[in-house]
This record gives sequence, structure tokens and C-alpha cells, in this order.
Amino acid sequence: MEETPVLQRINELFATSNDVKTHRISNGSLILEVAYIATLVEENKLYDAIFVPFSRELKPFADVVRSDPSFKPVEDPAIWTDLMLRGYVLLKVEQSFFCYFAAKVIRNTSPQTSVESSIEGPQIALSEDLSDSANIIRARYATPDLQVEEYTVGYLSKTQILMMFDQRRADPKVLSLVRAKIRGIQTDILSATGELAKALNDNRKRLFPMELITERVDRVSRGLANGKVIVMMQGSMFAIILPITFFDLMVATEDRYENFWMSILLLSLRFCALLLTTTLPALYIAIVSYNPELFRVQLAFSIAGSRAAVPYPSFVEVFIMLFMIEMLVEASVRLPKYIGSTATTVGGLILGQAAQQAGLVSSIMIIVTSVMAISNFVIPVYSLSLSVRFIKYPLILLAIFFGLPGVACGLFFFVIYLCNQRSFGRPYFRLILPGDLKHTDIGEVNHE
Repeated sequence: MEETPVLQRINELFATSNDVKTHRISNGSLILEVAYIATLVEENKLYDAIFVPFSRELKPFADVVRSDPSFKPVEDPAIWTDLMLRGYVLLKVEQSFFCYFAAKVIRNTSPQTSVESSIEGPQIALSEDLSDSANIIRARYATPDLQVEEYTVGYLSKTQILMMFDQRRADPKVLSLVRAKIRGIQTDILSATGELAKALNDNRKRLFPMELITERVDRVSRGLANGKVIVMMQGSMFAIILPITFFDLMVATEDRYENFWMSILLLSLRFCALLLTTTLPALYIAIVSYNPELFRVQLAFSIAGSRAAVPYPSFVEVFIMLFMIEMLVEASVRLPKYIGSTATTVGGLILGQAAQQAGLVSSIMIIVTSVMAISNFVIPVYSLSLSVRFIKYPLILLAIFFGLPGVACGLFFFVIYLCNQRSFGRPYFRLILPGDLKHTDIGEVNHE
């Protein structure tokens, strides 16, 4: 039927959100207008309480609505959006407006966070069901400016994709670019969020992640408030946040729940860990092989003494230890969680001690490797930690042939590379841009 001014106003309030449903139906004697947000409403309640009684009309539906306390009269049109965002169904019966509570409440039925753990933050994670994920996000970001767009990708899988954004805060250029990339995905099967993230990137050989993959609802809602675009897919409990900066990847959700100075301390610690895990093996080779005079005499003699039984150059023992630590990290990921941590811990202790006693590596090399591995685990985002694991190998090659100048030039090259990157059209290696940007939180900016 033709859209009435009431339904037209609701559609204007929520713009192009695909999860906002409006119906105008007739049973022959009465016309009923209904509006609700599908992701926030339990549709079984909707059918049982409204559609079925209206279609059968065993009793005049207008009398049912007026006599049932579940249907509450609504006199002020200004509260329509607030009611719908809280899971109410809005009805127009004759010339009167009513609301009916049919919210779908998701609490402990949703999976708990497992990848991005938090002590004080929310423990609920996104769901593999798109409607449940949209419900969780809308419950924490209850504004009509939150828009939802639906897409279908995959010739065989027909995977449903949701794009969510705040229409007042998101950059229109970014929205246009993301829409074009989603429509341009050519694949048979889309089965994971990481696969979707790769498909959204122009250059799949980029070293650093250009998007943030997260399972946390608080990170998603804060991203929406800062003008980010959220992309989710059916069958995966992870969401993609874009565009991002390198700084966003170094911020943990726990930083927002601590005081300012503690957050700054933890953030500084992570950047120190980032520097250590990328440069420590290369610095070990450069200093031991080329510039031992940088150490105090006592420390230089101690390092030389620990390497007295090692029969090959420093870079060989570095590669031996890196090979062992990479195998342990991969084993910890692939093994069942009940035995993974125990097996890798015992294996690391035994291998490290045996290699040192056999003269394969020096004791100082075991310390360097341990510090490097622990520093890599400090990085809060897994995709960035994978990229950082790769960076140290080019630096090691530069240290082998050129020493400390090679390490310095390698770091300079990586900084230039980061400055040249763009995340969906926005500068990637950006900390503060005065004038058009204003800080709202550590690591995040809000477009004015």
C-alpha cells in the first residue's frame, strides 16, 4: 500500500537503515500501521501479539489494543525513535498511536570474549549471527543516526554482510569507497572476516593491517562514535573497523578503564616492546659482530665468554633461536587449548636449556630471544603482532651485512613506508593533526 506520512516520517528519521521495517496492512475493516527495528525485536512476539490477532480479528483489534495493558498509548511523536531503539513496536490504530514492548534481549547467550580479553571491560562478544550482533551494537549505540546497509557476497556462499555507520560522523568519501569495494568483491565463497578484510584491501601485499578486526562490542561502539565504518559478515563473530591509524592498533580496550597516567604508562610500554621485538636480534648481531665497544668492558668480556663455546657467527645462533621460537608460537596456536600452553612452556624451557648446554647458542642469546618473544606478546592486536614478527628478519639481514648503520637505515625505511600508507583514503601513520581533528580518547580522533 501507499506509504503514509507517519511511515514516511519514520523512514526519514532512520534514513536508509535496512533493519527498520514498516508495514501498512488491512484486514478489511481496519488499517494498521506498524514500525519497528528488526534487529532489536523478537519477531515471534510481534506476530503472536499483533499480526495474528489483527488478521483473525476474533475481537475488534482496536478494542484489544485499548484494553490490553501491554499496549501503551504514545502521545508525543518526539519519542518515537527512542521507543523503537529500545525494542518497542510502534503502532497506529485508527488515529491513535501505541507502543508494544517486544525487545530481543541478548545477554549471556552471546559468546564471551576470548581473543581480546579485558579485566574491567564488557565480557560479551559479538555473535556469529548478524542479527544478534546488530542487536548488541544497537543496544549500546542507541541513536537513529546509526545506519545499517546489507550486501550479499559470494557466488556460491551468498554470504550476508552488514555495514554499520553513524551518518552524522562518518566520512562520506570513506563510505563511498567501502561500498564500492564491497560491491566489487569477486569470489565464490567468503567464509571468514580475515578473508573479507583481504578482499577490501587494494594491495593484499601490504605489510601492516589497514583495518582493525575485533570481537569486542565496546571497541565497535567507540569506533562508531569516532566516525568509523563497521563491516560484519554472517558466520563470524569478528567485526572490521575502518579506516584506522597505526596508533589505533597499539591501544588496548583496557586503556579507557584506567586513569590517565596509567594509560600513558601502558601505552609507552607497548611502544618500547614494539621497538624491542623488532630490533633486538638485529642489534645483537650488529653490536656483537661489528661494534662490541658500545658495551662496557666487563659486559663485552661477559658476552664474549658466553659465546666462547659457540662455533659459528652470531647471526647463525640468532636464526637457530628464532626458528625455535617461531615453532613454539605456532605450536601454541595450533595445539588444543587444554595442552597448548603447557606443552609450549615445557618445550621452550627444555629446548633453551639444552641448546645452551650443548654450545649451540650462548646464554645471552637465550635472554635476547626471550625478551623479543615476550615483547611481541605485549602488542594488543594480533594482526599487528604478526606483521611485527616479519619485520625483524629484514633488519637482521641488514645487520649481518652493514651493522648498526644498516639497522638504522632499515628502521628509517619502515617509518617512510608507514607514512606512505593510506587506510581507505585516510593517512595511516597519523598521531595528531591540529585544526581539523580533535582528540576524544587515547589513540582515537573525531572528525568535526
